[in-house]
Amino acid sequence: MAALQRLAIRIRGQVQGVGFRPFVYRLAMRHDLSGFVRNDGAGVEIEAQGSTTALDDFLRDLRQPPPLARIDVLSMDDLPPRPLDGAAFVIAATRSGAATADVTPDTAICANCLAELFDPGDRRYRYPFINCTDCGPRYTLTAALPYDRPNTSMAGFVLCPDCAREYRDPSDRRFHAQPNACAICGPRLTLRDAGGMPVAVDDVIAATLERLLAGHILAIKGLGGFHLVCDAQNAVAVARLRRRKQRDAKPFAIMAANIASLTSWVEVGAHERQWLESPQRPIVLLHSPRPPGEGLGVRANESLPGIAPGLAHLGVMLPYTPLHYLLFHEAIGRPAGTAWLDQPQSLLLVMTSANPGGEPLVIDDEEAGRRLRGIADGFVTHDRAILARCDDSVVADGAFVRRARGYTPQAIRLPQAGPSVLALGGYLKNTLCLTRDDRAYLSPHIGSLDNAETCRALEEAVEHLQSILCIAPERIACDLHPNFPSNRLATAYATERGLPCIAVQHHHAHIAAVVAEHGLREPVLGLALDGVGLGADGGIWGGELLRVDGANFERLGHLRPLPLPGGDRAAREPWRLAAGTLHLLGRNDEISRRFGPRANIIRQMLEQRINTPETSSAGRLFDAAAALLSVREISDYEGQAAMELEALAHRHGPVSPLADGFHLGDDGVLDLLPLLTWLADGAEPGAGAACFHATLALALSEWLRWGGEQTGIQHVALGGGCFLNRLLTMQLRARLDAMGWRIFTAQQAPPNDGGLSLGQAWVAMQAESI
Repeated sequence: MAALQRLAIRIRGQVQGVGFRPFVYRLAMRHDLSGFVRNDGAGVEIEAQGSTTALDDFLRDLRQPPPLARIDVLSMDDLPPRPLDGAAFVIAATRSGAATADVTPDTAICANCLAELFDPGDRRYRYPFINCTDCGPRYTLTAALPYDRPNTSMAGFVLCPDCAREYRDPSDRRFHAQPNACAICGPRLTLRDAGGMPVAVDDVIAATLERLLAGHILAIKGLGGFHLVCDAQNAVAVARLRRRKQRDAKPFAIMAANIASLTSWVEVGAHERQWLESPQRPIVLLHSPRPPGEGLGVRANESLPGIAPGLAHLGVMLPYTPLHYLLFHEAIGRPAGTAWLDQPQSLLLVMTSANPGGEPLVIDDEEAGRRLRGIADGFVTHDRAILARCDDSVVADGAFVRRARGYTPQAIRLPQAGPSVLALGGYLKNTLCLTRDDRAYLSPHIGSLDNAETCRALEEAVEHLQSILCIAPERIACDLHPNFPSNRLATAYATERGLPCIAVQHHHAHIAAVVAEHGLREPVLGLALDGVGLGADGGIWGGELLRVDGANFERLGHLRPLPLPGGDRAAREPWRLAAGTLHLLGRNDEISRRFGPRANIIRQMLEQRINTPETSSAGRLFDAAAALLSVREISDYEGQAAMELEALAHRHGPVSPLADGFHLGDDGVLDLLPLLTWLADGAEPGAGAACFHATLALALSEWLRWGGEQTGIQHVALGGGCFLNRLLTMQLRARLDAMGWRIFTAQQAPPNDGGLSLGQAWVAMQAESI
């Protein structure tokens, strides 16, 4: 008989709520091992005994976990063997203790559950809350760790005998699936009218689709909040939604049944297909395949009016909840089986966040009735509570525009461990970040802190994330700007608890976020391009060349400042940036001719330097270019002018950069006034937009070359919201590749202000003097 060996195995990572224990159980039975597996606050604990060969095979197979599982750390210790005496391998009860395990993000319904959902003979046929250990809600229904049913919003739903049998059977894929339920014992849908009163219907799904096709706007409760939904091909419904939501031009996302239903609208490459069909199911920004023309292309403009006006891309996503799939299933006539899932469908639905006026996402029924009154013609709700707001994630060319559902709160591994930090982010696109050891946890997108509701949502997110992760921060981090609500919250939090509060310069944080996720330990050059951030000198920064070394940075150079007549208002009115540019060029007489009587006072402000600060912002450079080309004079939403400028350049096609379109001084100041002069001289808008991008990419590459000569560094981290401009990023990357530089970009967090909190946390972790 082979000698016995016994191992104590500790696993950390994403290993709770993903079918990991039954996976271990089945492996142990296959390899004839005795012992146990159980959850605890830190992850999964295993004791396994058997022959050395059997244990080696078990450990090999253990490293190929279930689809949603992720092993970060696997450690082992030898234990004295025990007498067999008929010992078996069991799944033991969860052991209490300090909770340090990761919380699993929500994921899309899996193929097995889809097969059951559309099988008329299955007991869960058309049940809109079907799930198993391989799919469904996790983070948004978790109240505390360990991840067990009493610690979720499913605690009040008592399992029926059939569901209880599945829940207790280690060979069943619903073993310990905490949201497990069926039509007998689980959550139920309710249709409500515009006043929030229940509507008696034979079938909620059929009634919902009927109303959508009739042009109604419905608020539909999902995993992490409500969507406002309408027929994307009904121009009247789309216009009504814009009017009611007070969203004049900001693009809407659409949902299609499958990729086959999208190919006539957008280009879907292999990489985009992976994102769209991934378990995370983000919104993916895709280009139209149409030849140069208006907006998204000829067909898109004719059939999808008002979805993404003036832009060259469309935000699309595929169904990810059973309810989503059931709507498309109803539209195609309820076919049996799953063959229809790959067939093109004509139904396209607008799916936009139910966050009126830029406030936080609506998550409960009472809140929906109160905040969405006058916007929604009806409500599709259910009785499973959402415990954490979590908006849809948005991805463009592999970079996060918004990181939320499907990814939050998945840990980002850091280069080294350090003190626990709570970082409160910035003002726009706010997120928070908590760290423990060498892991950083980003909250979902919270929003812009320009209203009281979102500020309260930030406070709630701080409490919730700390609670479920059981992290007590040792340091607090925030932006340098003293008037940001996140800064005030950070200061108050730190003062109440006697903790150090570390203010991190905005653009330093942008670069630090990229450094952190890539695990860089050596100094790097950082190119930070964004809209605005308070500089270390009290100025308004936004186009910065930095040398970053951990908690320290040096400003090597910046873009030549442009005047901001009217201060912050200029960011919403790009024509003011154009007026400021004309003033710099000594062409004040043109200001009123171009922009009419409204510009007279702006000219006086510029000439007398009244309420006209200066900024090195790259975002404002884009605004100036857009206004000089008459692309956009007034912005309806943040970044609109730059996005439309990029769309115009994309439709025009490549051009050569402007000869002598910039000047680089010995002091590191990059002056693009020559380029703006050419635009002001009457460039055709399409050619001008394309030339602006090409010249800016050349100028930035030469600026970095200069920085490399000054520092001896030839690797760069690119950070800031301007790097969501795919055309600029692609052209700059091509030039840097040709120079032989190493390029690091944001991949696990957004390059915009949604990633600021990660950078703040990384800087605060490394700060030596507090």
